[in-house]
Amino acid sequence: MPAPPSAGGAATDDPAVHAAFVRIDHAVRTHSPCPPVRDLVGSSDIERAYAVQTKLNAARTAAGARVVGRKIGLTSPAVQRQLGVDRPDFGVLFDDMQYTEDEPVPFHRLLQPKVEAEIAFVLGQDLADGPLDARRIRDSVDYAVAALEIVDSRIALWDITFGDTVADNASSGLFVLGTRRRGLDEFEPVDTEMAMRVDGAAVSTGNGAACLGDPLRALAWLADTARRFGEPLRAGQIVLSGALGPMAPVHPGSTVTADITGLGSVTATFTEEDHT
Repeated sequence: MPAPPSAGGAATDDPAVHAAFVRIDHAVRTHSPCPPVRDLVGSSDIERAYAVQTKLNAARTAAGARVVGRKIGLTSPAVQRQLGVDRPDFGVLFDDMQYTEDEPVPFHRLLQPKVEAEIAFVLGQDLADGPLDARRIRDSVDYAVAALEIVDSRIALWDITFGDTVADNASSGLFVLGTRRRGLDEFEPVDTEMAMRVDGAAVSTGNGAACLGDPLRALAWLADTARRFGEPLRAGQIVLSGALGPMAPVHPGSTVTADITGLGSVTATFTEEDHT
């Protein structure tokens, strides 16, 4: 697995970083996709890409959003092939990104959404210091639930490299959590099987091993990476551990359901409203 980036990378006042921030921020504010930012920060400059993400997320926090967790992206080889990248990344989850199963997901909040099925971990312990071995990671999990991550990109036509998606908060959009909670004493993430349907049609299948070999391994990667960035994972936070299979596009009015063995199902229904 690629080593996590180190803390203290590219400064957020780097002119190229600022220019990329302005481009993506304008896309957010105007609700209109923008060109890629790799001409500014490169396709694989990890430090600069995360510096852009930091600036964007700071602006979101300043506007009143509250951090509730993290998402791990690009953990599935299938998704990596879809996007032409070869390593995991992470983004930040905010309170206004979460919807419950009984709330219609407002399509007008999205630009070019796709959905993927995941295991979400809710942490019962901080992972701020001490060892991050397999036992510690497992013990840090309060419970797991089925989840749908609605990924979205501010980059036009999903024309992204690793640098583009990281800068854009790992192509985060919205997410929905299921209601069946399972502790790791009664559920083994690596052994799970997933099947996802859009409007009744099968669109994606996968399993726990598709997520970096084990969703708990993905959680360990994130815990280490978050520490290196000086923002360790905390008790109560939600972690979307990564796709269990390929993502699929959705449209206004779509209903998406994923069945994840051991965790039951999770459903998201989108409103008929388009963003145009």
